[in-house]
Amino acid sequence: MLANEVRPGPNRYITGEGVLFDLPEYLNDFDQVAVITGDQSFDVFKTYYPHPFDYPVYRYDGSSSYENAQELADKIKHADVLLAIGGGRVADTAKITAERMEAELIVIPTLVSNCAPFTPVIVAYYPDHTICKIDYAKKGAYMTIVDTRFLLATPVDYFTAGIADTLAKYYEMEAIVRTMAEEDKTALVRLGFQSAKLIKELLIADAIQAVTDLEAGRLTPAFARITDAIIALAGEVGGFAVEFGRTSGAHALHDGLSYLSETHSVLHGNKVAYCIWVQLAYTNDFAVIEELRPFYEALHLPMKLKDLHVTRVDRAYFAPVLTYAVKEEETFVLIDPMITPEKVFRAIEAVEAL
Repeated sequence: MLANEVRPGPNRYITGEGVLFDLPEYLNDFDQVAVITGDQSFDVFKTYYPHPFDYPVYRYDGSSSYENAQELADKIKHADVLLAIGGGRVADTAKITAERMEAELIVIPTLVSNCAPFTPVIVAYYPDHTICKIDYAKKGAYMTIVDTRFLLATPVDYFTAGIADTLAKYYEMEAIVRTMAEEDKTALVRLGFQSAKLIKELLIADAIQAVTDLEAGRLTPAFARITDAIIALAGEVGGFAVEFGRTSGAHALHDGLSYLSETHSVLHGNKVAYCIWVQLAYTNDFAVIEELRPFYEALHLPMKLKDLHVTRVDRAYFAPVLTYAVKEEETFVLIDPMITPEKVFRAIEAVEAL
């Protein structure tokens, strides 16, 4: 990925109350439609969707892997558009499958949890759910349909995890740009960083109220703003700033945590929430951690490894985590080119001691 290559999002982003009811109109331009989804996601979709739905449906295996994406392509055989109905792993699986089939992609998120429905970024795992790599689809989705009424079905824990994952956009990019020379901050990097700052402001102002509204089943302006911040605005940060705005320390450590099997059941955003604190400890920003503490407490976000089901905190046990997090092709090095596993482990120990 080149620093000057802008990849802001889908061809069309449609957001608002009831927009999913117009799906038949959006599909008029296609002859062969196939659906990639998960069991729970499709059940939620069928409960809400008011029209007949006679397209062939294929379930992914939960891994977001190249292997499963190819299996789906082999089963589907022919389609000119794929409908991805589900969360981030469904969307990422469908991105790979659509590319293999040279088909268009329409993403219908069933959760407000991350920016996967918006971006061309693919988080690929191995079938055993350990991280494989971060990849990029050759083109973005044809359309992303964000029905805010439908998304009130989002479980609260997924929503709060999405808030944490989106909050990381600011802290990860700020840690990069603070060391950049002014002449290296291109117009697009500056635009990406301004988007990240706006996201942080929206989350701090509206997220707690949006969670309350979700729990009450109320579609409010606060819920709609946070929905679009998590799905769309978060994707724009990296879309404009590219590698300076995609990820850095928190997500690199998150990916490393995939080597601890006990974390596999923990939501992506919850792991990222903890890793934000480790990144802040790494950059000696302990005052910022304390500023965030009331926000974390209000949303019940993880602040300790035990919240990620990790009970061992020793250097040997964390060796594969640390080795992955500091890899040259990972993104922690964007904060500190001289990063070492020992430095990251010291930051983990510092967070655990708070």
